[in-house]
Formats: sequence, C-alpha cells, structure tokens
Amino acid sequence: MSGLRVVPASEGEALERWRYVHNVVVPVAAMSAAQAGERVARGYRLENAYVGDELVGCSTVRPAVDGVVTVIVRVLPQWRGRGFGAALYEQVLARVQGARALETCVLAVNEGGLRFAERYGFTEVERYVLDGETDEWVDLRLEL
Repeated sequence: MSGLRVVPASEGEALERWRYVHNVVVPVAAMSAAQAGERVARGYRLENAYVGDELVGCSTVRPAVDGVVTVIVRVLPQWRGRGFGAALYEQVLARVQGARALETCVLAVNEGGLRFAERYGFTEVERYVLDGETDEWVDLRLEL
C-alpha cells in the first residue's frame, strides 16, 4: 500500500494514539493509559499506521512464546476496505521472522476481522468468554 507509514508507539502521544485506535476498534476491551504502558513494559511492539498525517490503524506484536508470536492489526472503521489492514499486516510480518506460528485474537462480533484473518490463512482454535464478561473472543492460528 503506497503511502502507508508505520511508526513505533511506545510512549507519549504515540502511545495515546495507539490506545485511541485500540479503544475505538475494540471498545469492550478499552484500556487505560496505564494498561497500554504495561504492554510496552512487557515487551509488546506497538505501532501506529498513518497515511500522510492521518492515523488509520495500529498493530500489536507480542513477544514470542515457544516460537509463537501473537499479532493483532486494527484499522479505524472509516479507513477499512482500502487495503490498509493488508498493508499493515505485511509490515507486521516483516517483524516476526523466525516464528514457527502466528496467533491472533478477534472479537467474535467482528465478522470483517474474522474474514480478514481467515483470508490470510489463520484458522480458528478456540472461542471463549473471559470471566465476568459476556463478549465472545476467537483465537486463531497460522502455522508458518
């Protein structure tokens, strides 16, 4: 995707913008600034995606566990359907060289997100509801 610029979001305004996208796309799992900072402290790679100066999405790459890396790509609703999710996913893939598998999680009601993951070869592993909550999540996996 021509014109997509991806930048780290590890502190300050960049982290706040990452949190903004996360909270818009996944409002049922909205997080505080402190929670976003905890992810950085745990070694998560957080990035924001821009077209020009316009924020279009964000990504999360969790550190590998036994060769498995969790990747999550989020695109703001008004920017969907233009290839930005695919371009951001390709950027993320460049950062996970050497992984034996990728995992992702999608809110079950996000049919577009599930179709996106499946289009890239992810298959459903598990559906679950977190303790004390009502929203269903789907974990998906891609063997590399």
